[in-house]
Amino acid sequence: MSPSSRRVTVLWFAVLRERRGLRSELLETAATTPAELYAELSARHSLGLEQRLVRVAIDGAFSTMEARLMDGVEVAFIPPVAGG
Repeated sequence: MSPSSRRVTVLWFAVLRERRGLRSELLETAATTPAELYAELSARHSLGLEQRLVRVAIDGAFSTMEARLMDGVEVAFIPPVAGG
């Protein structure tokens, strides 16, 4: 692991889980914010959902896409859900 990278656990929900094909994954990233992480993963995996539509939680608490990511955190990406 390089000095500028961090390990994060990413949790995927709903349509993002379906598109990624995983519920969670542990990865190493140089991203410093959830926005950077989502952009990196969206490009890598062709997630096809605009970042502005996605909510983020860090270690179980809703946060902003501009929050600072620390080594070892859990980041959940939550798309809008349809219901009725």
